[in-house]
Amino acid sequence: MTDTSTALSFPSQVSPPEFAISGLRPHVILGVDVVALPVLPEDEAGGAVLLGPGGAELGEALGLDLVGVLEAGRATGAAGEVVALPVPSGAPDNSGLRLVLLVGVGAQRPVDFRRAGAALARAAHDRHAVATTIAALDPEAGLEAFVVGVMLGSFAFHWRSTPPETVPVPRVVLADLDESASQRATLGRALAAGGAGWRSRTLASVPSNLKNPEWLADQAREIAGAAGLDIRVWDERELEAGGFGGIVGVGKASATPPRLIRLDYAPRKANRRTPTVVLVGKGITFDTGGLSIKPGEAMVNMKRDMTGGAVVLATMAALAEVGCPVRVVGLVAAAENAVSGNAMRPGDVVRHYGGRTSEVTNTDAEGRLVLADALAYAVEQLSPAVIVDVATLTGAMKVALGQTVGGYFANDDALATALAESGEQAGEQLWRFPLHAGYEDKLASKIADADNAPGGPGAITAALFLQHFVGGVPWAHLDIASVGDAPEDRHEWTKGPTGFGARALLAWLGREDPLAGIG
Repeated sequence: MTDTSTALSFPSQVSPPEFAISGLRPHVILGVDVVALPVLPEDEAGGAVLLGPGGAELGEALGLDLVGVLEAGRATGAAGEVVALPVPSGAPDNSGLRLVLLVGVGAQRPVDFRRAGAALARAAHDRHAVATTIAALDPEAGLEAFVVGVMLGSFAFHWRSTPPETVPVPRVVLADLDESASQRATLGRALAAGGAGWRSRTLASVPSNLKNPEWLADQAREIAGAAGLDIRVWDERELEAGGFGGIVGVGKASATPPRLIRLDYAPRKANRRTPTVVLVGKGITFDTGGLSIKPGEAMVNMKRDMTGGAVVLATMAALAEVGCPVRVVGLVAAAENAVSGNAMRPGDVVRHYGGRTSEVTNTDAEGRLVLADALAYAVEQLSPAVIVDVATLTGAMKVALGQTVGGYFANDDALATALAESGEQAGEQLWRFPLHAGYEDKLASKIADADNAPGGPGAITAALFLQHFVGGVPWAHLDIASVGDAPEDRHEWTKGPTGFGARALLAWLGREDPLAGIG
């Protein structure tokens, strides 16, 4: 009998490469069919490009002038530039080697190593294994960035009936490195950061005919089980009974009801004095705009309107691996903003957790309504030292920043500085916007505490709306709508949902004292 079921099952996805550290030069490592060597750019005097560690030995083994190959190809050594040299099967001493990649590393900053890693990943698709000395140029500054670049440059998502069009190289050997505890620890942090970026991208890429609030809660349960986190999930009845009017109002029109997800992490040596950081993520699993419906073209990418929630889940999963020294609670306010006979209407008033009310003048300004409940709950129930929320919140942020920089607001300068530095370190650049009190009067409503859609400047008024729910707690609001989607493959970004924010948060929370100077 033919199975005509239309039930969806999540197809098997490609995996990021596995990494190993070796003290050997790459050309003598067995079982690899690709060797990748770093190319240093011309010096200021106009000298020729240089090959990094392993270049002389590989050239001798193959009987090739690799520097001559670079010069013939007019290589510059710019970060991410790749010269590919196929190796004939009869070449001397090749031991299965089929491809040499000569990869530019530019000025050898972390950003350059990330770009080199991503370029290598794309050039090595469908190969068996790579050995490379790129990270050996500067293990302290380059190892983590290079590994993250390779991982995220390998990312792909598909839902075809046939296998993936290309497959990432499954094994990368980091050659010419000592196998010290320090370098193994650095590799572990890199795998955590890259894995968080991978996970948040995957969650944001899943189509919304599978991804709904309960599905997202199931992903959180899997994460909690694997990472040893405590978890609680509120269903729609508990949310209504608990006074979460924003989440209930946004999610009530959907056939798949809303959820509030809570994950708890504690470091091994936590005690009663260990401070708590709360991360809050917008988990709108699809956004039609509600009765204030979006134009069709604006709805196409709305499966990724839960990117903030994906970032929080991915960050929570990796906290132990980066050695986070503080307690962290992750809250994801999950709902589908749909259209039906009981949909929230323009002119309705919702009562948030804690009692504050919002007049809903635009049902497409729903993200702030669900975030407000989670923020108010965090302040009242969790005694946080810091709150950070993450959301694809306003189109105004994309207008302001384009698609390569994320925007953020903060009511504490030390927190703002820590997040900006962490974003720069991790390769997720953030630009601070003002919480300008001069726009506060735009929030006024004649019948409620605030209007949910007070108009422009849209990113600032949205942040001012949220600020009322955090009281005096040090707080930052990451509006990542500008970077929710990458328009093309570029460096470590692959076209589609980006999962932006997880790497920056882990770089901050993985510090020895992430709360230093805050408050």
